[in-house]
Amino acid sequence: VHLQAFGGGLVQPGGSMRLPCLVSGLNLDAWSIVWFRQAPGKEREGVSCISPSDGTTYYAASVKGRFTLSRDNAEKTVYLHMNSLNSEDPAVYTCAAKPGRSGSYQSCRMGVVFWGKGTLVTVSN
Repeated sequence: VHLQAFGGGLVQPGGSMRLPCLVSGLNLDAWSIVWFRQAPGKEREGVSCISPSDGTTYYAASVKGRFTLSRDNAEKTVYLHMNSLNSEDPAVYTCAAKPGRSGSYQSCRMGVVFWGKGTLVTVSN
């Protein structure tokens, strides 16, 4: 099993960025994919997750309305689309996997089995 987040880099405040998470060795119809982020000196925060099969998505309050998740099962890739990036968003973004679906944002952050390597997002002029 392997998960790898890509696409990080520097973006201006108010800008947009898309982070792909490439998944191998897992069936996306049976596993939820969860995005976390961690900024220096801060605790890790669950950003968003997408459930298997029906693709229900959940978001942290801090990103709701700005971030969206999408999934391409054929490409085994989950995309985190980030818009209106601000000074609270710089962090290392990591994707992870947990079995089954989740019924809420709170539960989708728990029970992670596989972690991927993160990608750094910087927001600055």
